[in-house]
Amino acid sequence: MKNIIVLGCTGSIGTQTLDIVRRFPDEFRIRGISAHGHSPDSLTAIAAEFHPDTIVLMDETISHRLQSRLHHQGIRVESGTLSHAALARGDFCPVDIVVSAVSGTAGLIPTLAAIDAGISVALANKETLVTGGEYVIDRCRKSGSHLLPIDSEHSAISQCLAGLHRDDVSHLILTCSGGPFTRQPEIDLETVTPAMALAHPTWNMGKKISIDSATLMNKGLEIIEAHWLFDIPENRIGVVIHPQSIVHSMVVCQDGSVMANMGRPDMRHPILYALSGGYHWACDLPRLDFTQPLDLAFAPPDTDRFPCLGLARRVLQAGGTMPAVLNAADEWAVDAFCRGEIAFTSIPEVIDSVLQAHDSRPLESLEIIREVERWTLDWIRKEWSR
Repeated sequence: MKNIIVLGCTGSIGTQTLDIVRRFPDEFRIRGISAHGHSPDSLTAIAAEFHPDTIVLMDETISHRLQSRLHHQGIRVESGTLSHAALARGDFCPVDIVVSAVSGTAGLIPTLAAIDAGISVALANKETLVTGGEYVIDRCRKSGSHLLPIDSEHSAISQCLAGLHRDDVSHLILTCSGGPFTRQPEIDLETVTPAMALAHPTWNMGKKISIDSATLMNKGLEIIEAHWLFDIPENRIGVVIHPQSIVHSMVVCQDGSVMANMGRPDMRHPILYALSGGYHWACDLPRLDFTQPLDLAFAPPDTDRFPCLGLARRVLQAGGTMPAVLNAADEWAVDAFCRGEIAFTSIPEVIDSVLQAHDSRPLESLEIIREVERWTLDWIRKEWSR
């Protein structure tokens, strides 16, 4: 039985991870969970079902309220960034796999803590590789930690690569649903509201990733992730729009043959593949029905209408601290758009402006990432918060 810690247990990936554990009670045990500012009621329900050893919250007030409810069950309740990292590296309970499902840069510190402890990480937190890049991969090499991708696209690539020799591979193709607007060219992007951008046609995701999907920044971030996960140059990672979200990604071989991973748009499939250690266990998750008509369409992305893809490629080519600036700027811009402070089309404009103002430097430590993020937010607030 594998001992699992779920960082971000109440988010989209976190709740679906709990569902996988629920379906395989003889294979997995939840030993620890974390959440950011969630109500005690939902966490009490999770604790009653899964009986974790430890729960870590970022909000100390909610932590005290939860502790008063759970003290009789022998469940340890902690709070704060240091406790979050301690949970991830196994200080509080045994752990075999850490599921990193915390959204944003808040997930970077505990994820790195697990990596440094040599613990395998089922990675859904994009910021770890987008901002950390080579620094994170080097820490994995030193500790022996393995990154197990949970993103459907990167899970698909890893499954397609299984059994292939490295010299067999020509390039990777990441498929992209295109969000709500690529299939509606008549929509004036200047008039897009947060509600429109959040209405993803095929996937049920959190706010940040849904907006990133609408701008295509999500696919840009995945290009950066794929580069580090699979050691593939940026110019050998392609993107195609695939509205049905049935083909999750592809590997093109040197002879022109294509390996494609297909399935219903359900994140529980890549979660199970990561937790099982690369096995395809029998389960009752939704399946494709090939006795019914199935349409598959593919098209190149419109990088003029959706410039975030190009911005992501640019920072990957530049290296250093540029991807960290991109990520911090995108987080600010998405939040500002959701608050109604900037237009949808201003999201790439904000990001591009700060990238042009930044002088890249080598990424040598976690502190440099923090410094660059602070600089980015300070610069944006000065130039855009008017």
